[in-house]
Amino acid sequence: MPITKSAIKSLRQERRNRASNLRYKKTIKNLQKQILSLKKENKTKEANELLPRFYKIVDKAAKENVIKKNTAARKKSSIARILRQK
Repeated sequence: MPITKSAIKSLRQERRNRASNLRYKKTIKNLQKQILSLKKENKTKEANELLPRFYKIVDKAAKENVIKKNTAARKKSSIARILRQK
């Protein structure tokens, strides 16, 4: 357990930031799974409708430094590549 005031505050901040970061990561993972499962079921129209939402959350996570910029680009391009395949 932290003893000093600054360490206590730091712990509070870490917990709050961790919760926020996990929310982003969980949302990204869930959207990715949804898109891939829709693609597997040959529902490409519905998958393409989810794509802008996926892009938005990935870009926001990269902006907030939850994931790195190149990781965001890689995730976006891989999903787009999968959806382009016939």
